[in-house]
Amino acid sequence: MDINGKVAIVTGGASGLGEATVRLYVEKGAKVAIFDMNDERGNALVAELGDSVIYQSVNVCDESAVKTGVAATVEAFGAVHILNNFAGVGDAAKTVSRGEAMPLGIFEKVININLVGSFNVLRLVAEQMATQEPFDADGQRGVLINTASIAAYEGQVGQAAYSASKGGIVGMTLPIARDLAPLGIRCNTIVPGLIHTPMFDKLPEEAFNSLEASALYPKRLGKPEEIAHLSVYIVENDYTNAECIRMDSGIRMQPR
Repeated sequence: MDINGKVAIVTGGASGLGEATVRLYVEKGAKVAIFDMNDERGNALVAELGDSVIYQSVNVCDESAVKTGVAATVEAFGAVHILNNFAGVGDAAKTVSRGEAMPLGIFEKVININLVGSFNVLRLVAEQMATQEPFDADGQRGVLINTASIAAYEGQVGQAAYSASKGGIVGMTLPIARDLAPLGIRCNTIVPGLIHTPMFDKLPEEAFNSLEASALYPKRLGKPEEIAHLSVYIVENDYTNAECIRMDSGIRMQPR
């Protein structure tokens, strides 16, 4: 798929991995709708990037809000060809700690935002894509890109909820790709390792250095721009389908 002239929706697009992806898509000639709940940051990106971008305040778990956001994207840009699901949370708690079971609300919140929210957006975007005319000889209508985590495979202490949500993302990649293949829609998943987003800047220097040292090579945290480049690769390489692609410098997480 040639990104130039295509239309993307990026959830969590106002910061971090989503923002980096929005910027690279716009650089490559795409129109982008940012779905986020950070109105200040979302509107600031629209002011900076201009007519190539719109911002929609969208709770990914809210069916009505997502439908409104998709409709606004189509009204502004005429179609949707690309989806990146980055919106998510990372609340951590042990299954039992100090004699008390993890509050069920923590588990439900993480699953609902990370897994149910991702599928909610994906299904409604795919519904829109299915109404559009194919744009190439293969009959392609679009590509869906979810975001998991290496915690899907090597969850650490306290990550039962987070790992379950991301494991669900990995697990649904193939069946969604199979579901949507007759419609000319691909589905892939990015599996990031330790990526240097703003939350890492709050860590003590010793903890930050320890995380960098745990990487295999290169011995540093990943850059949001590197995740954005992987998104571009997935979009542009039409033979990439039903894949979960790790980008983690070769790290394998330890229990703690």
